[in-house]
Amino acid sequence: MRALRRLFNLLVFPALLTVFPLLVGAQEIVLGQSAAISGPAQELGKEMRLGASLYLDRVNADGGVRGKRVVLRTMDDGYEADRAAANTQKMVADGDIHAFFGYVGTPTSLPSIKIATEARIPFFGAFTGAQALREPFNRYVFNVRASYFDETEAIVRQMTQSGATKIAVFHQNDSYGQAGLAGVERALQRRNLAVFAKATVERNSVDVKAAVDAMFAAKPEVIVMISAYSSCAEFIKQAKARGIATQFVNVSFVGTHALAKALGPAADGVLISQVMPPPTAKKYAIVREYLNAIEAAKAEPSYTSLEGFVAAKIMVEALKRGGDASRDALVKALESMRNYDVGGLNISFSPDNHNASKFVELTVLGRDGKVRY
Repeated sequence: MRALRRLFNLLVFPALLTVFPLLVGAQEIVLGQSAAISGPAQELGKEMRLGASLYLDRVNADGGVRGKRVVLRTMDDGYEADRAAANTQKMVADGDIHAFFGYVGTPTSLPSIKIATEARIPFFGAFTGAQALREPFNRYVFNVRASYFDETEAIVRQMTQSGATKIAVFHQNDSYGQAGLAGVERALQRRNLAVFAKATVERNSVDVKAAVDAMFAAKPEVIVMISAYSSCAEFIKQAKARGIATQFVNVSFVGTHALAKALGPAADGVLISQVMPPPTAKKYAIVREYLNAIEAAKAEPSYTSLEGFVAAKIMVEALKRGGDASRDALVKALESMRNYDVGGLNISFSPDNHNASKFVELTVLGRDGKVRY
């Protein structure tokens, strides 16, 4: 009998672990994240990870979810699509990922979603507003933030109400840039207008001279910017040095804190659409909760880390509703969240709508880099 047990332990049990890897580490709920932790967009990945980690650390300190620790496993993709896809494939192969969480960017999310969907693993709270994550409907994709269509509609509405008609677009030459451009075109078409001028920059590049030259020649009244903070900052600084008299407007993905830091005094008057409440507005309960955590960590508050914090809180609530039992249970738990008050910010999911929020507001940077709202 003992010999049979030893044989089982040596041969059968290891085989079971290979076939059923989710049994390993059963006291942990693992969330997988691929994000830019290095490269020109690294501040976005680091801030998203920071906000989520601060919330999860507090949950785990209080005993986790039914005694299980919630672990965020982050892999660096440098904001490159092929690296993100490889990271996602590796995490699928590892077998213990309960859900993917907080990916940063459109070009990195799109190939990863295909892998996640084939593996039937929920893909939650990506830091992108691209419509491709919203249409067509995907049972495994859940979006916390408003879409780029929502953001660009708010931008175009504000600019045209102020009298502007010559609205140009400076965009990243990839799926993110195309998503933002499509939003601007859509909003302008509703007003019988078209994009006045276009210029592009390559992802992870700050070579913007040709784009600045194009806008200097066109002389638009407004330039809507759909790129990461490093290229947008370089564009704005060069354009202001050239004396281009225009209104610069960024979508939220730019990363407000990172953009302001990169711009320095050139930040004055730059507009940014936001999809989260101000990270210093204590009238929101979620912001007060966030500030307690960010101050304890001796970090600076930012819109991006607040978004990570909010996304983590929503995820934990779904896990507490029974979503810890399996991936399918997590999907159903998320879909049960109707009018959930995160702390002054209401979000809703349903079986046929996985877009939690349409919150958008416009903010402006001062010369000191601080946000006015």
